[in-house]
Amino acid sequence: MLNKEALEYLVGLGYEEDVLVETEKGLFSKTKLERVELPQIETLKVSNLTSIVDFMKANIDGIEGKLLIQVVSPREVKILSPLDTDRNRQEILRAVAILPDNIIYDRFIDTERFNIMLQSGFADNEDKKLLLKFTGLIRDEAVKDTGDDGISQQATIKTGVASVADAKVPNPATLAPYRTFPEIEQVESKFIFRMRSGPEAALFEADGGAWKNWAMRRIKEHLVENLKEIESRYEIIS
Repeated sequence: MLNKEALEYLVGLGYEEDVLVETEKGLFSKTKLERVELPQIETLKVSNLTSIVDFMKANIDGIEGKLLIQVVSPREVKILSPLDTDRNRQEILRAVAILPDNIIYDRFIDTERFNIMLQSGFADNEDKKLLLKFTGLIRDEAVKDTGDDGISQQATIKTGVASVADAKVPNPATLAPYRTFPEIEQVESKFIFRMRSGPEAALFEADGGAWKNWAMRRIKEHLVENLKEIESRYEIIS
């Protein structure tokens, strides 16, 4: 049984006397109480790493305690608050990279579309130049007469007005699609390149997704380098 002082204390917390019932088994309330949740921060959405660096350095909201920067994936980074009284973190800022939407894997497309995809969606390197040259000169009849040992393909391409020459397709090709934030160097990985009559071409990823770990590592290194003057204000994980 609760004494008079305990009852007065409960009433002072907002309990009305007429909703409290004292029994031999203790004090009961006639109404159901629900927890009032803490107000949530509205997540700020950006599309590049530069915004994260600027936000962290400015500390616009004057947030106390260490913030947590989480590299979620090659295209997403979050800034999370310190733990609140419920041991939860709030998402303060989310950066999602804007990436080309015309990159196609594992499917054959015509060489004109393939050529445009390479030029607009891949960083420059030697294998990109070779594939652009190859797909730009290949003829349908050359693909039909191609030599194929299951690994590499060889076809006859037109090199001049009336001349032809044999060309071997680079395979696997080392390419760097735009698939992470533009502030960091795009990660190169292996692709199987195939052609067939049409003419059509296709790229098949051949690194088992290992590029994702490298991209996330580069994002972390970029942020650490650009935030070193305020390193005491954050922790970063990837």
